[in-house]
Amino acid sequence: MQIEVFSDIFPLMSTANPQTLEWLLNVAIEHEYPSGRAVVMEDAWGNAVYFLVSGWVKVRRTNGDDSVALAILGQGDFFGEMAVLDESPRSTDVIALSPVKLLSVSRERFIQILFKDPQLHHRMLQLMVRRLRQINLRLQMRSSPPAVKLAHTLVSLSDSYGKESAEGWEIFNIPFKDLAEVTEISIDETTKIMEKLHEKGWLKINSANNTIYLVNFKQLMHLAGKV
Repeated sequence: MQIEVFSDIFPLMSTANPQTLEWLLNVAIEHEYPSGRAVVMEDAWGNAVYFLVSGWVKVRRTNGDDSVALAILGQGDFFGEMAVLDESPRSTDVIALSPVKLLSVSRERFIQILFKDPQLHHRMLQLMVRRLRQINLRLQMRSSPPAVKLAHTLVSLSDSYGKESAEGWEIFNIPFKDLAEVTEISIDETTKIMEKLHEKGWLKINSANNTIYLVNFKQLMHLAGKV
């Protein structure tokens, strides 16, 4: 992968100097996983930081045979940095929702990179603060109507990972179970709301290419803003 492409894909790398990017790409390891495969298992957290080159994954909390999706991540995002920095055990794993391409950088190499490039260090802290703000907003929305919460999830995914197309903003067709768990509403509520949004013409699901098109993004944003 070229340095310019890497910098364009990952917002984290937008302020890194070229030497940092070249060094990082030289030490990174490429991975490819099919849909449904575990990308990072519970006992592997803290070994590396992972950069999502393409595809979609879910971060899942496990408790015995039970599991709950905590977050959905798409192209350009990264994960594993918290476990690398605090070295604490995790009860979560990461599962590929679609075919996925990743780059991993070992814990030791990643910490070296942060010391070498203060701008990258600062940028990572900015993005981590942004994640905390998103979590705080989700907590504030816990008492909001299910439709508002689901609209917020869809808009947030589009803002972070969506691609503009002729049919509207395009995101992955995330399974309703995962959408429901991330939004903290029931599967029945998710199904009914998605059907209603489809009837209103605000979104369209193309099962053939695993895509959700947010056709009326303005209305979805308006709905999501009713906190």
